[in-house]
Amino acid sequence: MSPLTPIQFLDRAAFHFAERTGYVDDTVRYSYRELADRCARLAGGLRSLGVEPGDRVSVLAPNTNVALEAHFGVPSSGAVLNMLNIRLAFGELDAIVGHAEPGVLLLDAEYADTGARLAAGHPGLQVVVAGGDPDEYEALIAAANPYRHALDDEHALLALNYTSGTTGTPKGVMYAHRGAFLQSVAMVAAMRLEPGSVHLWTLPMFHCNGWCFPWAVTAAGAAHVGMRRVDPEAIWAAVREHGVTHFNAAPTVLNDFAFSASAADGPAPDTVRVGTGGAPPSPALLERLGPLNVDVTHLYGLTECYGPAVVCAWQPEWDAEPAAVRARLQARQGVTNVCTTGVQILTAEGGFAPADGVTTGEIVIRGNNVMSGYYRDPEATAAAFVDGWLRTGDIGVLQPDGYLEIRDRVKDIIISGGENISSIEVEHALASHAAVQECAVVAAPDDRWGEIPVAFVTLRPGEAVSAEVLIEHVKGRVARFKAPKRVVFADLPKTATGKIQKFMLRESFASTSHDPAV
Repeated sequence: MSPLTPIQFLDRAAFHFAERTGYVDDTVRYSYRELADRCARLAGGLRSLGVEPGDRVSVLAPNTNVALEAHFGVPSSGAVLNMLNIRLAFGELDAIVGHAEPGVLLLDAEYADTGARLAAGHPGLQVVVAGGDPDEYEALIAAANPYRHALDDEHALLALNYTSGTTGTPKGVMYAHRGAFLQSVAMVAAMRLEPGSVHLWTLPMFHCNGWCFPWAVTAAGAAHVGMRRVDPEAIWAAVREHGVTHFNAAPTVLNDFAFSASAADGPAPDTVRVGTGGAPPSPALLERLGPLNVDVTHLYGLTECYGPAVVCAWQPEWDAEPAAVRARLQARQGVTNVCTTGVQILTAEGGFAPADGVTTGEIVIRGNNVMSGYYRDPEATAAAFVDGWLRTGDIGVLQPDGYLEIRDRVKDIIISGGENISSIEVEHALASHAAVQECAVVAAPDDRWGEIPVAFVTLRPGEAVSAEVLIEHVKGRVARFKAPKRVVFADLPKTATGKIQKFMLRESFASTSHDPAV
């Protein structure tokens, strides 16, 4: 029996879809036949640099062909793929390289200075620059012979993904060949990918290996469209002019897309299927995207489970519901994908909560798409599991129909006067106001109540509204004690993948006092 590996998806595409577009961007176009040859030669090139099975190869590049080819070429050499976040500070990248200890760093010429600094601090690190003059990456591929490592263990380490570090020191999450294969198949099913699909790379490939879509899109024989920088107008141009049918993005990116100038030109000519995760999309955003012919699938997961382990599977009977009801159903996290074997709510007493839509607890997940553990960190690995279930750190409920709904992150629950307040519930109430573009609600210390909810709000261009109006708007939609006591109008800090960094908002209270009407 052959071991499962996502590398075989490229073998299939190169045979059955040889002349179909495999990858295209503003500068290059490769058929699947050409893409497979380049990846095999990349593997051979890495071997010529002394890379051995089990060695780590890091990649610092935007969503270009280099990032895509690394997803096949690096594991084909027998090495472990380590995609680096291009938006990290040098010190953060330096720490990750020091922990992963790669032998080779493939990087885009835009980051050549960073690569030189990393090489200076890590003797033995070989840097290969793509797009430079001369182009070392292309020279490596041109001179190499095709190579394919013979994989004999599907549980072998395929990729090493470092967490965002928003809650502490980044940890290296270990992905196995088997898990990535199965998760990729699940994403093909969840997003209905097929040979005619055109996938635009808006989600960074350094984030959970692009949620495993480098492998999933290839498994379907669909086209990859590179995008060096994410811009809502450029996304609309790709949709209208180049036939993009699929992309993935955090709700903040979708929000910019939905309210961009190009959105006013009318709906997409054909249905665009979008996967979103990282934070729950508000029903208001989903209501906005529907008339634009954008079909959103809400996905939920984390780095430790290869990205989306839960999918809000749409049931056709819901089509007859009013738009507001459909948006509320669509905003839920959903049910297990086809390779996740279980999702439960773990109560404080240690049991599983009933599916009653009321009993809250920590969301736990198990399946073949759960990490092998944290790299070189057995203590953190042990703490991440309970009886074989992965602890997510998210608080949620199971609805009577079995659909998961997140109520908050453990660290984001606000306890005010002994009452638990879900920041997500308050955020959804705020987002329903026509003037609000995006928002985040966090706890601020208070002498009387212990904590109080404070809202940080970004208004839509040209809109103006007072803090008092927004607070009253929320009070009309949730229990009055849950309404924010203050509103701060500001741009929201975000990670490279579009997640709002609530810890930075909480930290602001340590040094700044905010006027409620700011």
